[in-house]
Amino acid sequence: MAHLGVNPSSARLYLSPTSPARPAFLDVYFYTTSNGIGNFHRIFRHGRTRMTSNANGDGSPEIRQLFQTVWDFAKSRTGKGVLKCSIAYFLGSLATFVPAIASMLGQQDGKHMVATITVYFHPARSQGSMFEAMILAVLAFVYAAFVGFTSMGISIFFGRVLDLVVVGHVIVLIVFCGGGLGFVGWIKQRLGHPLVNISCSLTSLAIITVLTKEGAVQAGTFSEDKIVQVLKMIVMGVIATTAVSFSIYPVSARADLREDMIAFTDSLSELLVRTTQTFLIGSEAELKTPEYRRATEKHKGLLANVEKNLVEAKHEHFVAGTEREYWLNAKLVGCMQRLAQNIGGLKNAAITQFLILAQPGLGSSAGIYPDTGANTPSTTHLEFPGALAVIEEATENEGNEPVTQDAAQEYENLVLTPNDVFAEFILHLGPSMKSLAYTLREILDNVPFGPGPQYQVTVDAQYLSSLQDAVKLYSQSRQDALSKIYDNNEVNKKRSIAVEADFEEIAASCGVFSYALLDFANDMTTYLDVLEDLKLEVEERPKGRTWDWLKFWRTSRSPVPRSGPVTYQDQDSDPLLTESSSATTQEAGTLAFDPSRIVKLEKNGQRETVRYRVWKAIAVFRRDDTRFAIKVGAGAALYALPSFLSSTRPIYQHFRGEWGLLSYMLVCSMTIGASNTTSYARFLGTCLGAICAILAWVLTEGNAFGLAAFGWFMSIWTAYVIVAQGKGPMGRFIMLTYNLSALYAYSLSVKDLDNDDDEGGISPIITEIAFHRVVAVLTGCLWGLIITRLIWPISAKQKLNDGLSTLWLRMGLIWKRMPLECRLRENTANAYMDEAEESYLHRFLSQLEKLRESAISEINLRAPFPDDSYKRLLSSTASMLDAFHAMNIMILKEPRLSAGEAAILRSTTSERAQLSLRIGHLFQGLHNQSHARKLAKGIKDISSELEGLFDVLNEDRLKLQ
Repeated sequence: MAHLGVNPSSARLYLSPTSPARPAFLDVYFYTTSNGIGNFHRIFRHGRTRMTSNANGDGSPEIRQLFQTVWDFAKSRTGKGVLKCSIAYFLGSLATFVPAIASMLGQQDGKHMVATITVYFHPARSQGSMFEAMILAVLAFVYAAFVGFTSMGISIFFGRVLDLVVVGHVIVLIVFCGGGLGFVGWIKQRLGHPLVNISCSLTSLAIITVLTKEGAVQAGTFSEDKIVQVLKMIVMGVIATTAVSFSIYPVSARADLREDMIAFTDSLSELLVRTTQTFLIGSEAELKTPEYRRATEKHKGLLANVEKNLVEAKHEHFVAGTEREYWLNAKLVGCMQRLAQNIGGLKNAAITQFLILAQPGLGSSAGIYPDTGANTPSTTHLEFPGALAVIEEATENEGNEPVTQDAAQEYENLVLTPNDVFAEFILHLGPSMKSLAYTLREILDNVPFGPGPQYQVTVDAQYLSSLQDAVKLYSQSRQDALSKIYDNNEVNKKRSIAVEADFEEIAASCGVFSYALLDFANDMTTYLDVLEDLKLEVEERPKGRTWDWLKFWRTSRSPVPRSGPVTYQDQDSDPLLTESSSATTQEAGTLAFDPSRIVKLEKNGQRETVRYRVWKAIAVFRRDDTRFAIKVGAGAALYALPSFLSSTRPIYQHFRGEWGLLSYMLVCSMTIGASNTTSYARFLGTCLGAICAILAWVLTEGNAFGLAAFGWFMSIWTAYVIVAQGKGPMGRFIMLTYNLSALYAYSLSVKDLDNDDDEGGISPIITEIAFHRVVAVLTGCLWGLIITRLIWPISAKQKLNDGLSTLWLRMGLIWKRMPLECRLRENTANAYMDEAEESYLHRFLSQLEKLRESAISEINLRAPFPDDSYKRLLSSTASMLDAFHAMNIMILKEPRLSAGEAAILRSTTSERAQLSLRIGHLFQGLHNQSHARKLAKGIKDISSELEGLFDVLNEDRLKLQ
């Protein structure tokens, strides 16, 4: 049997044989994505076996299977979204085909923009997203109207009052065309939101049309016709798509948020069980399985969906007057983010344990229990409870009596190697760890909401009491297990420094994982408390419905204290970051650290020089987003220049230069790789749209009914590309070119336009119309690539290198603060790293992941982009950040030192200083050598410093005993 399908990354058909022993079958699939998760749908199966039909002549099974699959897809949420998009497009196209509606838009061309708006702001989105789309569409029009009217006023003032037409044109070209479009590019890059990008495209089209096409600015006259027409088209398009979105299979972001929260807690439960089980059996094989990797990727995708739906649900809550419910949902999402970080800390602690067990002389980490197929490193084989490998409901005896006293005493007398320390720890703590993990799993599987469509909050007071009992039992068992390890006679024997360090290292790693699990349970308690508040608000709503967001004069509009990631304000004053003059830190721009957050470079007691003051004053122009806005504006002004020159304006108008300028605005992206990707999608979509327009015009001979039907089928196809396959730019470009050609040609044929005789007039030449659009788009794309590469080129690969370098430097600076020394000196945890800074570093890493995806599209003749290598680098860096989190939670949860802890910290000051400096030196070496692609010679590992620290800790512990 063989399968014929669609490759989701390249949309190519592929054939993969499976079972050659069976008759050859052919399965035809199509691929869709929903909420970041891909799915294959089988259309029909064809084989060599004889086709059969029933006696009633209902057709072959393959045909029935095809119709059944199509019907199943049509009933799915994705299929309903495609249907909604096609209906909205059909309604938008009526503005071109129905004379009564077309007459409302005047005699100017561009009526097809109503249909285009329904494609850009498609209705296959949630109600909250539609609210946001309406707001952004209004803002786009207001900005375009401001630029248009102001540019007309300037042109009239200089042309008719001062008789300086050229000066007026220069000001309009530089300030309003270059500056106005440059600001649009800056907004698009700064916010980086899909709906914002669409709104920027809409306002760019309106500005370009008024400034370069209509001619009022060039003639020095005032004309509001085009701006009024744009307003009418926006209103018509938004009304059409909003009516379809709200009336046909409406989608609620609030319901989506709760559905994703349910899925996210289920993924948390799965990862918690898998990670804890892996630690209990002492084998990292589970962490390397494809199932675990898929679960991790699904977990990341669900977290992104939760955050996206939270933003969309905000608009629905605000409109419905349930603001307090939104703020509680935001607080709940913050708790989920903390739990997700704790999962990363647990995984890192487990991996650290396995790396220690795998060291030479400690035995293999493949397993420590005889029933797993691996031997213990001890000469005597010990029997351990194999049930520890499975996280299931603990028996009554298991929770109260983990091990018998005789078994524990017998095992303690047999401990011979550091690896057996881990086995003893699991022997004592395993049952209570299982019990806590089972309790957490049961809670996560039953919260936060019940099944839809009600999605009632399912928190129960019994959950909290059960969790508190499990935490209490686990905490006591943890203390007992660690005490028994350190009280063991074998552990306390005097050995070489290396062996003592091995014992201390394994015992410490056991403590780290056990504490990370305890911290997860404590954060779970906070999560349940927030759920209790949310349940009260949803069921009783004690303060009623409120619309406090309308009170714009209020500074704070959140009635609920929020938790979770917040905006990071860097207060670090380490001179290592600010004194670095390398291009790595400077070119990282806004992606790395805002220059306003970096400490000022001032000499003590000396006044700033004029040169330094100027350098400081122009700091904003060293930012990548500012440079991007400047070069976008400069390129737009140069491209629009022919429309202001009498000798070149006819050529600009004949070849529809306004669409080339719009293509330039769409193509320009921050990095070269992103520009290449957009250019490809733009040009390919334009060619496909032009071909379809020619085909539609030839088949229908310009008939309105035929064009409307053909356009409806086109909208189904492109809606599938946009909604199901997630290729928004490609689908939008196809429909935009189709509208520009086919619908524009129809307007020409019915004499609905003025002064448009250069492409056939009432007998439009569709090939010429389509050719002009393709040429305009091609020149715009090429001009965008030229500007992107020649003026302050920003390579995604270089930016990725710079970002990694800066992140490693920042992590080294965190270590240079000596985390434990900060606690000893100031008795506070904030001097090391607070939750806001930790969240900032994680968001920074996610930005680097996006740069890696853009860097793949950059052309390099020397060698292809080493994507696999950068994936490993980013994955390793993420693991290091998880280790930072594991240490940070231990510091933040216990900010106050006991007398014994303070004494140990004072006795290990020298060793900890050497270790911190060595780690900081390693990070700084990574920072300095990131562009050399290899580490400098002479950089040593930290094994000697670790051994010294563990040796001192061992001596202090023996003295205390």
